[in-house]
Amino acid sequence: MGFSSNGGDGPVANINVTPLVDVMLVLLVIFMVTAPMLQQGVDVNLPKATTGALAGSEEQVVMSIDKNKKIFVGSKNELVLDEIVKKMPAILDAKKDGERKVYIKADKDIDYGFVMKVMGKLHEAGIDKIGLVSAPVD
Repeated sequence: MGFSSNGGDGPVANINVTPLVDVMLVLLVIFMVTAPMLQQGVDVNLPKATTGALAGSEEQVVMSIDKNKKIFVGSKNELVLDEIVKKMPAILDAKKDGERKVYIKADKDIDYGFVMKVMGKLHEAGIDKIGLVSAPVD
């Protein structure tokens, strides 16, 4: 405990905030650099829609289908259509909240029938909550 040297008999209550500001600035820079890297999925040409964005509390499971009909979970995990029934329940069981919900980002140039096949495989895997992702209208 520090005491003043000017003859007063009470303790000095000064807090040095410089280290606190330094730590906060470092954390700000780290979050600014890593935030763009947290985007999920493969780049696909999404169809346009006029609905608003849905609010989500946890990290969502996003299944992407590109124009070559390749299926991805996240950004790099490629799946074959027949593997969906085996692998998707294991992926969803690893989530903290236990919610069995999958969002599909499909390229607008692939046929609707292929998206329906993927949704059918997800339904076979026991996933009843399936959302379709669209891009906002410009």
